[in-house]
Amino acid sequence: MKRAEFDKFAEEYRTLHAANTRLTGECPEFFAEYKISIVRERWSAENDTDPEKILDFGTGIGNSLPHLKRAFPKSEITAIDVSEESLEIAKQRFPGTAKFICYDGNQLSLPELSFDLIFSACVFHHIDAGEHVPLFVQLGRVLRAGGYLFVFEHNPLNPLTVRAVNTCPFDENAVLIRRGALRKRIEDAGLRVVHADFRIFFPRPLKSLRGLEPWLTWCPLGAQYVVVARKC
Repeated sequence: MKRAEFDKFAEEYRTLHAANTRLTGECPEFFAEYKISIVRERWSAENDTDPEKILDFGTGIGNSLPHLKRAFPKSEITAIDVSEESLEIAKQRFPGTAKFICYDGNQLSLPELSFDLIFSACVFHHIDAGEHVPLFVQLGRVLRAGGYLFVFEHNPLNPLTVRAVNTCPFDENAVLIRRGALRKRIEDAGLRVVHADFRIFFPRPLKSLRGLEPWLTWCPLGAQYVVVARKC
């Protein structure tokens, strides 16, 4: 999906997303918050201090921003996206939360070694596969030594996920990525993968079983997955 396509759906993104996630019994807020809780947990397990600077790559209309700010209140957040319309909506929704930058889709105009943590939520299935490794190289360039990259993606092995993507207007050009393929592309870019976990196994009617999920991260049936990489 290119900039014009993201701009086209920017205004109605929240309504479309809510309708699309309805079959899970959860609202979009649930999915945004759970991702940041994983980032917070993983970061704290490896670091004694919070990241100084965070990059939200593909921030869209800013769904992750309030959760990032809540989880890392002292961190400086930069939100970047190819869609100017989406960024304008994010600014209006969460003023003062982040520094907003429009990205041309080619070159990341960000200083080298400038971020401790990079977060990306369900962005890469909108980007041509041939661009993934070069883009991960660019993200690695702006990541400081010892910094972490968190990439969340939809799992193409989960039938409910596939159905949701296939019926979602703003996913009309999406190509879902298998976990192993995404992991290899990140490694080919020179980053070391430290975790590659499947997540979200139980819809809301079965939420009492969600306590089992930490023991199911190996199972390739989760609705989404996260690949965590570190720059050595």
